[in-house]
Amino acid sequence: MDNTFHNNYSQADLLQEEPAIKSPAGLGASLDFMAAAARLKRVVTRTPLMYSHNLSRQYQCNVFLKREDLQVVRSYKLRGAYNMMSSLPQEKLQKGVVCASAGNHAQGFAHSCKKLNLKGVVFMPVITPNQKITQTKMFGEDWIEIKLVGDTFDDCAIAAKEFTEANGMTFIPPFDDLKIIEGQGTVGIEILEDQPVVDYVFIPVGGGGLCAGVGTYFKTFSPATKVIGLEPEGAPSMYEALKAGEPVTLENIERFVDGASVKRVGNISFAICKEVLDDMHLVAEGKVCSTILKLYNEDAIVVEPAGALSIASLDDYAAQIKGKNIVCIIGGGNNDIDRMQEIKERSLQYEGLKHYFLVRFAQRPGALKEFVNHVLGPHDDITRFEYMQKHNKETGPALVGIELQSKDDYKLLLENFNKYQVNFTELSKNDNVFGYLV
Repeated sequence: MDNTFHNNYSQADLLQEEPAIKSPAGLGASLDFMAAAARLKRVVTRTPLMYSHNLSRQYQCNVFLKREDLQVVRSYKLRGAYNMMSSLPQEKLQKGVVCASAGNHAQGFAHSCKKLNLKGVVFMPVITPNQKITQTKMFGEDWIEIKLVGDTFDDCAIAAKEFTEANGMTFIPPFDDLKIIEGQGTVGIEILEDQPVVDYVFIPVGGGGLCAGVGTYFKTFSPATKVIGLEPEGAPSMYEALKAGEPVTLENIERFVDGASVKRVGNISFAICKEVLDDMHLVAEGKVCSTILKLYNEDAIVVEPAGALSIASLDDYAAQIKGKNIVCIIGGGNNDIDRMQEIKERSLQYEGLKHYFLVRFAQRPGALKEFVNHVLGPHDDITRFEYMQKHNKETGPALVGIELQSKDDYKLLLENFNKYQVNFTELSKNDNVFGYLV
């Protein structure tokens, strides 16, 4: 077991005198969700379990949304942070606490510091957007100090742990601690109190704390429930850990689904998740984006990318969930409005409605006019046009972005490219040149 994240606790410290729930992973420790719920009662919002008429009709089942996006800090992270911090001995509380996060954990940590009148230090990477810094300050007010350190989160986390040790403080990890897991597991208590019969529960997975907590609670009190974990395709840390039989460190990850993108899951959370998960599934980032837009347009629900993972996965389970009671945990709603254009762009590409080409127009008058009038279909739209060589607009290639009305129009577009002998190269999102130009 990795004691780096489990700092300041021995297994004996975590045992409760009251009856507790034995972790299915056999860690030799107990998870007392009821005690955690009592600690959290006056701090967290009991979020609604909302019946979704649209999704239920679409998938021919009963779909309930656990709305942690409506939590005080707009994510479930407050539960784990407050549970761990409020469980610390008084002498450790007096010395203060530290966390490393540029997202939901930082905001849950900050709010907990304010509620406990506790000095806290939040380490964030230098590149953290101002919106996230402002949000964290808002929740923590004068009880927290923010330190911007390092160009990456890994650099930031190392500095935070060094600072913690040098100042005799306590590090509050984002997921890999039994008290954190215990707090996140209270989401499961509320779900089963509101809906006692659940056939499937879909849980977003980053470091694994939420899945370990909720999964343990369900396997204890509703063992027939299928527990499904969801990760983005670009950051499959739990998926790869389960394949390897132990946590692995991914070299590179796609950070778009930032609330669920980690290079390595926790040792403790992995040990529990491997016992409670019935399936671990990957979701394309583009599918996540389409789900965000659909939820906003149809239900006026604003979710962050990680919060949409559970709903985005339902297409892949449509046959299995028909006629069942389904719960999708919406983990958070901290979506920066500045990202909406990127979300729309990724959605269009995933749906096959947006394509990019390098086009080398022929050296003759009317070539561009012919392209617009004959190559493009009646409903195709040029959304981007840019010459790659500013000094040579006669023979230099142009970057052309084309949006289609239907993905079926793509075949006709390529046929017209060839019919009119257009010299072109389609840019794939998997190519390096796509990242440089688009």
